[in-house]
Amino acid sequence: MTLTNDAAAPVRNANRFYIGGEWVAPSSDSAFDVIDSSTEQLYFRVAEAQAPDIARAVDAARRAFDEGPWPRLTHAERAEYLRAMAAQFRERIEDFAQIWPRESGVVHTAALHVGEAAAGMFEYYAELSGTYPFEEPVMPTAGGEFGLLVREPVGVVGAIIPWNGPLGLIAAKIAPALLAGCTIVLKSSPEAPGEGYVVAEIAEAVGLPPGVLNVVTADREVSELLVRDPRVDKITFTGSTVAGRRIASLCGERVARVTLELGGKSAAVVLDDYDVAAAAAVIAGQECFLSGQVCSSLTRVVVTRRKHNALVEALASIFSGIQVGDPFDQATQMGPLALRRQRDRVEGYIAKGVDEGAKLVTGGRRPRHLDRGWYIEPTIFGQVDNRSTIAQEEIFGPVLSVIPVEDEAEAVAVANDTIYGLNASVFTDDVDRARGVARQIRSGTVGHNAWRSDFGVSFGGFKQSGIGREGGKEGLLPFLETKYIVLEGRPKGFEESVV
Repeated sequence: MTLTNDAAAPVRNANRFYIGGEWVAPSSDSAFDVIDSSTEQLYFRVAEAQAPDIARAVDAARRAFDEGPWPRLTHAERAEYLRAMAAQFRERIEDFAQIWPRESGVVHTAALHVGEAAAGMFEYYAELSGTYPFEEPVMPTAGGEFGLLVREPVGVVGAIIPWNGPLGLIAAKIAPALLAGCTIVLKSSPEAPGEGYVVAEIAEAVGLPPGVLNVVTADREVSELLVRDPRVDKITFTGSTVAGRRIASLCGERVARVTLELGGKSAAVVLDDYDVAAAAAVIAGQECFLSGQVCSSLTRVVVTRRKHNALVEALASIFSGIQVGDPFDQATQMGPLALRRQRDRVEGYIAKGVDEGAKLVTGGRRPRHLDRGWYIEPTIFGQVDNRSTIAQEEIFGPVLSVIPVEDEAEAVAVANDTIYGLNASVFTDDVDRARGVARQIRSGTVGHNAWRSDFGVSFGGFKQSGIGREGGKEGLLPFLETKYIVLEGRPKGFEESVV
């Protein structure tokens, strides 16, 4: 029997949806149970959207875009709403920090930073309102006296969010979409809907016009209706590559715009001039964040054979000392996995690694001192064949595969021998060597001597890790359409423009 958690979720109206600027009753009594990942107790319950609820949310967003004031405001006017939302994010920092550990397993000390990061994202795009060239003069090359290159909002956006890091991904999608002038249907994950509810409360508090942001929670089958709806101009999705392939095919059928941030199997290439202990400290430390449930985690550690054993020993020494437990305990370094099925998945991959001949060095079990919660020990495999299952498939848990190679050339080849291309890092004391290797790796981000993931500049992947970019100026582009206007004279405000 599932018990009720003592901690009440800091959300209001969990039995309703935020649509058209109002908290509306759902079309049915169906609901999702949100389970605390560390206690296996019921945290709270939210309404489950059905087809009529999705249709209602899309209709509200469509009317807000076609008839409402939002797309017709100036970018500076929209930026003021973004600044107001940033202030609200800061006021709700502790609320976010209470929700994320219970839904996804991140430790509370790390969760405290997510509200500030989201606020910073909104402030960044607010500042961009004054510097980005939404309308710039150009010289016509095929007739006409004066040209304007105009970047307009793409329209209604369906934003689909996963369960591992909801708030950061919500901010990365809706902040640039709002600045662009889009209206949005935000679809939260059934396993982690709390952040979406708080964001809806923030939208209400700052007075976003009705229909500009609509928030619902639905399972995959009902969510597909959002992807299929011809009134939705663009889908932005973060999640698994399997789901991304499906979304891409559906968007392709109706030529809808799509941004996909999908899976990863990222390589940490440790070159032979770099200190093994230093590399192990960086790699092991980042893998404990969110219990390894991070798409850009450096889960394939590629190292020369002569340094393989030393690196494995250094990683195992750190992993074996990691304090796994209650995410609200200040001493805890790694919390649980988010879901029962996710722990089952990770355990299945660990068994597969053993069966296929990799050497299980440390971890691989449920912690003996924890009889509740979806915990797993941080795990190291050595002598991993890059063709094996654990080296090729995304595990989404604290499991590292150390892969021996002969030299730098083979290390690059192994790093690229995957369907993914989201992230990578090169460990070397030679910055020019790092740059040279980084240019050879087929990945959206390549760090040097550290795990890097920078939504302030650009985040996204090559190959089956996705389509498009999020964060920074690159993250604004997917929410804009380019229009070229050719005039037979100069309009007001451009009399002195040089083209």
